[in-house]
Amino acid sequence: MQRNTKKQNMKILAAAIALVLASAALWGVVQVGIGISVDPQRTLQSSLGWMVDCVAFSLTLAMCGRERVRERFLTAQAWFALALSAAAMIGLYTIAELGPFAYKNQFAAYLEVGTGIAVARAVRGREHSIVWVAATPWISAAGAMFAAAAAAGSRAGAILCLAELLVLPAVAAWRGWIAGRALARITALAMVSAGVLVMVTGWETVWRRLQEPNPYAVRANLLRSSTAMARDRPLTGFGLGAWPSAYPGYARYDDGTFVNQAHNDWAQWAVEGGLPLLLAMLAVAGMLLRPAVESLWGLGLTAVFVHAWVDYPFEQRPALAAFLFAMAGALAATASTKACRPDEPFRA
Repeated sequence: MQRNTKKQNMKILAAAIALVLASAALWGVVQVGIGISVDPQRTLQSSLGWMVDCVAFSLTLAMCGRERVRERFLTAQAWFALALSAAAMIGLYTIAELGPFAYKNQFAAYLEVGTGIAVARAVRGREHSIVWVAATPWISAAGAMFAAAAAAGSRAGAILCLAELLVLPAVAAWRGWIAGRALARITALAMVSAGVLVMVTGWETVWRRLQEPNPYAVRANLLRSSTAMARDRPLTGFGLGAWPSAYPGYARYDDGTFVNQAHNDWAQWAVEGGLPLLLAMLAVAGMLLRPAVESLWGLGLTAVFVHAWVDYPFEQRPALAAFLFAMAGALAATASTKACRPDEPFRA
């Protein structure tokens, strides 16, 4: 009875998230229809993006309903993220490009999801005798993703990926999936892998950026402007996707460049969709938190929501946003079937 109740609750959770995404898309159309949006074309484009996010979430939710399919899907995502990290590093040091990613922080946000999956796989032991053979490749993959984020120069991304390497094994130990000695060994392996690989890919860029005085001064000014914008239209917003069009009237400085995003997705959601959209997205992040802890790998997606406080992983690049909401669908599918506890936790 308790299992059926939990399963039903998780199905309600999945339906609620899909409803939020669909409502966001519809809200943009309403904003244009009643003349709220200050940039109708951008708003309709953004509405289409939210609908794509809803479809990506719903399709992955349906596809990952079967555990075997979901496990293969997640494993493929982790290895693809590793391959893309390697390709991006080659591109960074040859043609100064990060593969398909035009912006280092969006690249790092993508890696945060892959890091979460890799670390979660590392603590899934099936047989005591082969646990380290199984864990080492996954931890090394997670370390490589952290090293790629650092080499790209993403401060927040490098910090969050490193935090995943340390926090996720600790969460596994807290939930009783691994014993204390296993936690110490996994952590040591993670630090060694991360240290060696970051020396290979390069750490100078992110270190130099960490040494900058007032590194978030520009973002602070943008946040103040966004706060003023949200205060003027707290319920209606300026229109989905319309932040760049509304911003010049609230700019606190002018250096001659075009400011395309708020560099804070949460603030931008409040400006574009009003407090209703902000609260709805806070609810989505909150609803996904428990499944994230239970699955362990989902904490990588939680890291992206944290990253969104200082950057814009969900904005500007529709493909990345669709990917992130697709992973949210996989997480909701995990929660709606059963908690993703390792089948045979190892106790080395």
